[in-house]
Amino acid sequence: MTRRISWTLLAVLVLAQICYPLTTGATRAGLTVATVVLGWLLSVGHALLSRGPRVAAALVAVATGGGFAIEAIGVATGVPFGSYDYSGELGPKLAGVPLIIPLAWTWMAWPAWLAAVRLTGGRAATANGSGSTAGGNGSTVGRWVGRIALATVGLAAWDLFLDPQMVAEGYWVWRDATPALPGLAGIPVSNYLGWLLFAVLMMSALRPLAGPAAEHTDRRDHPMFALYLWTYFSSILAHAVFLDLPASALWGAAGMSVTAVPLAVTLLRARRGGDSGREAHQPHRPGVDATR
Repeated sequence: MTRRISWTLLAVLVLAQICYPLTTGATRAGLTVATVVLGWLLSVGHALLSRGPRVAAALVAVATGGGFAIEAIGVATGVPFGSYDYSGELGPKLAGVPLIIPLAWTWMAWPAWLAAVRLTGGRAATANGSGSTAGGNGSTVGRWVGRIALATVGLAAWDLFLDPQMVAEGYWVWRDATPALPGLAGIPVSNYLGWLLFAVLMMSALRPLAGPAAEHTDRRDHPMFALYLWTYFSSILAHAVFLDLPASALWGAAGMSVTAVPLAVTLLRARRGGDSGREAHQPHRPGVDATR
């Protein structure tokens, strides 16, 4: 059930994103809003169905609630992103922030988190005893730090695609866009540093609020991995070919590769080794599999 719903929502999301370069004006703005709402439903719905209400509530509190708070502060004070204003094309605003903006934070926060968990040994134990195992305190701390770092970069680097695209569409504008990254005029470096700061705070808070159910991945999470990899590879193609944004295609490709490339390699190796099949026979874990 979880996987079927997630795959269906992902298919609709992919279709909407494929249509994006084919539209203009108000139609494109409406499609942008619809895509963000779909992404939010996909990620929050997956968290709810695969791990239960505590994890979904934690994700909404940290990413949606926290995302709105940081954006409202940013619009009012210029901290931590820099001074900017939203246009009226992205729908209703509250405190100067379009309501879909914090939904976008949530949309990508969950797959970025799960990708980092997968890459740092957070696999559920399987019937034959494979999977992650607990090490000493040092290895546990190291794994936690690595997980937070990967999840942070995995989310924040997405903005190397997102901000140039949205600024080019006129959805928001920076009052002072200097200094900027080479090729990404119109967006200050402070914006990307602000994303990094908030992303690390978000990812650091997610696990304590979500509980142990957020520490492991299994085959139910394949739609989220597909979402992350689709976002990476399709964004490179769209920016380089369809949106005439070659610089952001290069910057985004480099930034998100830190998480996306190892994730793709890990999943390919697991598939070749038959791990996906073994995951299907993992034992039931109370409190984690109850909503399967």
